[in-house]
Amino acid sequence: MKAQERRKAIINILLSEDRPIPGGELSEKCGVSRQIIVQDIAVLKGQGFDILSTHNGYLAQKSPFKDRVFKVKHSTEQTEDELSTIVELGGTVVDVFVWHKVYGKMSAPLNIFSELQIKQFIEGIRAGKSTELMNITGGYHYHTVRAEKEETLDLIAEELSKKGYIAPEI
Repeated sequence: MKAQERRKAIINILLSEDRPIPGGELSEKCGVSRQIIVQDIAVLKGQGFDILSTHNGYLAQKSPFKDRVFKVKHSTEQTEDELSTIVELGGTVVDVFVWHKVYGKMSAPLNIFSELQIKQFIEGIRAGKSTELMNITGGYHYHTVRAEKEETLDLIAEELSKKGYIAPEI
């Protein structure tokens, strides 16, 4: 993982958690030493990210990124294309969630921002480790997508719509 990709991973992890993340945990997830994590945190702070260093770990206070929730519907075979569309246009797929009629909101963090992560996710699904959340709601599901600018989110919405992935509002 290159430095820029690693820093993107770090900030996505921090923004997705409501708890401080220890440097050792970030180090393990990114496959680098804690010293590299400390340097990456310093660079991210220099780029304008409000990251607190606490005795329990790092905590992101606010993000300069923009988030948008997309309601989508597609087949299992189209999942890879959906994720690739978002990532290729500069988005990060933060999570997936569904609204179950009995259980309510069911969600899972994804933090997918690279083709390698998409490949690993798809391989996990195809290997039969589990099925996608959308399968319990007839293909309907939601993704929180994060990008640097609103314009990027607009492009993602436009492309997902062109491909027929945006679910109709009822």
